[in-house]
Amino acid sequence: MFSVVVPLYNKSFYIEKCLQSIIEQTFLAFEVIVVNDGSTDDGLERVIQFIEQSRSHSKSEIKLINQINSGVSVARNKGVKEAKYDFIAFLDADDWWEPFYLEGMKSLIEDYPEAGIYGSNYYLLKNGRKQLSTIGVEKDFKKGIINYCQVYAKTLCMPLWTGATVIRKAIFESFTGFKHELKFGEDFDLWIRVALKYDVAFLNKPLAIYNQDVESKSRAIGKLHKPDHHMLWNLEYLAGEESINPDYKHLIDNLRIYSLLPYYLNKNYHDLAIKELKKVDWSKQSASARRTYETPFFILKMINHIQYVGSRIKQFIISKFILSIKN
Repeated sequence: MFSVVVPLYNKSFYIEKCLQSIIEQTFLAFEVIVVNDGSTDDGLERVIQFIEQSRSHSKSEIKLINQINSGVSVARNKGVKEAKYDFIAFLDADDWWEPFYLEGMKSLIEDYPEAGIYGSNYYLLKNGRKQLSTIGVEKDFKKGIINYCQVYAKTLCMPLWTGATVIRKAIFESFTGFKHELKFGEDFDLWIRVALKYDVAFLNKPLAIYNQDVESKSRAIGKLHKPDHHMLWNLEYLAGEESINPDYKHLIDNLRIYSLLPYYLNKNYHDLAIKELKKVDWSKQSASARRTYETPFFILKMINHIQYVGSRIKQFIISKFILSIKN
């Protein structure tokens, strides 16, 4: 039995598709908990209407909880607190599942009951097209227990993306859930804490869709968050793990090198980024990673700007091409 937690904040354009993908699951033993985080659009009205319309043809129970705007972590934690079943699944209001998602996770739980957390592969939706996420498992890997840090470090593509993750409620609560003070990486922070103590079971089958075509203003990715709100600056509690666990050390160093570049190039955060980058064991990093940070600052900034402009032009051309096809 699953409790599906859906945080909602100003995602009225997507929420109905999200909920529809849940009630159309082939495995039907679940409840849905929508936590409206103080939305100011018509998302709340759409959820109420969806609940009314679905009662006539769906046996699924959909609860609606309202709270003042407090952030996605508070909303998810509130949903879990109200959940009545042993396994918690999460789905953001702008993402959706394939019909066999919960059935696949049920099978994974039955096959690996000793695990504490479960995940499946997923699609990334970019420019209207689905592409398989590049999880760092072998091509012939079907399902099983994975070394979370090793798999994550290979491609830096999340093995546990929140919309394709199921966790035992008791374990979620024992870790006190998501940290509400984090605005970026609150999911990574929780999953790494769990993965360092419990087995991670993974199904290498894409059963969820991570929608990256959402307006950038409503996404945490691609923004410079204050260090107090960014998970990379708030992992001191795992400093001991970093000193004794080479897999975790390699993962966190890779994330530092990848994620801190925009901060390194920003005058407001440059010194803080340098301080954090000093923690990296550069002897274990690739030559290309070392060259990046050895490049003279003004040249690196110019290269980064050119790449950014080129990426925006490419995205614009692709979006116009897709739109012309649809029309």
